[in-house]
Amino acid sequence: MKFAEKCYSIFEQSVADYHIDDDVDAPSRQPYAEGTIENVLYAKNRIDAVQWHLEDIIRDPDIDPVAALALKRRIDRSNQDRTDMVEELDSYFRSLYAGVKVLDDATINTESPAWALDRLSILALKIYHMAVEVNRTDASDAHRARCAAKLAVLEEQRADLVSAIDSLLDDIAAGRKYMKVYRQMKMYNDADTNPVLYGSK
Repeated sequence: MKFAEKCYSIFEQSVADYHIDDDVDAPSRQPYAEGTIENVLYAKNRIDAVQWHLEDIIRDPDIDPVAALALKRRIDRSNQDRTDMVEELDSYFRSLYAGVKVLDDATINTESPAWALDRLSILALKIYHMAVEVNRTDASDAHRARCAAKLAVLEEQRADLVSAIDSLLDDIAAGRKYMKVYRQMKMYNDADTNPVLYGSK
């Protein structure tokens, strides 16, 4: 099993584990040892899975406004945690490929390996939830058929993305591509760069 396929299997495991409790406040069922890449990948998808469901909850038209604001703050923190986790993954890849001799004609990729894995993690959630819709007994045949068509596209996208990530990693390992990671520098979370925050000091 190549690396991206292994990552996807960990993401699938995390999604399935989340739905054992199906509760945004339930503790993680992290099965992997601290300090391993598997642990980081599982934790990354756990963040995504919880946030997926927080995004569902906040769209409840009857939600209490005070509760909605608290939830929005939680989603903001989750987004920052997600970004931090992606950057941790990119640090792993930079260390992994630090000794590679980059070829003179090497090129840079449009995104780093970790941000591509971020998309794969979200895709695992999309596929899980679209499959739920396909199998809903309380939905119409037309709804299930539409969702089945969407699921087929998502599965094709998964295969393409897995292949593309593994090709990118092969190219980096061979020196045909090189990594250049830009930190996200989210200004709205920084009290020194968000004018609403520094203006209130």
